[in-house]
Amino acid sequence: MKRIAVSVALVGTILAAGAVAARALDVSDSWITTKAKITLLTMDGFSVNGANVDTVNGNVTIHGKVATTEDRTKAEQTVRSVSGVKSVNNLLEVVPSNVKELVTAKDSDVKDRVEASLKTDSKMKDVKVASVNNGVVLLSGKTDSLAEKLHAIENAYSVNGVQRVASEIQTIEN
Repeated sequence: MKRIAVSVALVGTILAAGAVAARALDVSDSWITTKAKITLLTMDGFSVNGANVDTVNGNVTIHGKVATTEDRTKAEQTVRSVSGVKSVNNLLEVVPSNVKELVTAKDSDVKDRVEASLKTDSKMKDVKVASVNNGVVLLSGKTDSLAEKLHAIENAYSVNGVQRVASEIQTIEN
């Protein structure tokens, strides 16, 4: 009887460990996706329009639009540097800036619109627009998670007149 109880406990422990390992893989892919997307959206020197990142077992696929082949290469190299990335499938499309329509706006107007957009989300109450310079928005403040940090960056990107987003947002969870 004691042997059966020990066997059942052992099998239960093995199953639980397997479930935790499977969950860790899922969380890891989610974490990689979030970190890679934040990295793409806040890179210095250029912007990725319509950035999308998918991760399966550490293998990352990136989508979106960049202005040059150099930007495409830089984006791939940057995503490769994210911890846990095994490979990168770079599906970024090169669309020269003279082809895409740029929305220009006064920096003060852009700042007001980004601040108003952030205010509509209660989770963004501690995220502020530190500055706007030539359409480059600098966000600061704190969020509870990487997912919330990404949400704030995507929120700012969605505002007309924003050319790029930089972030000094601190997260409680890494």
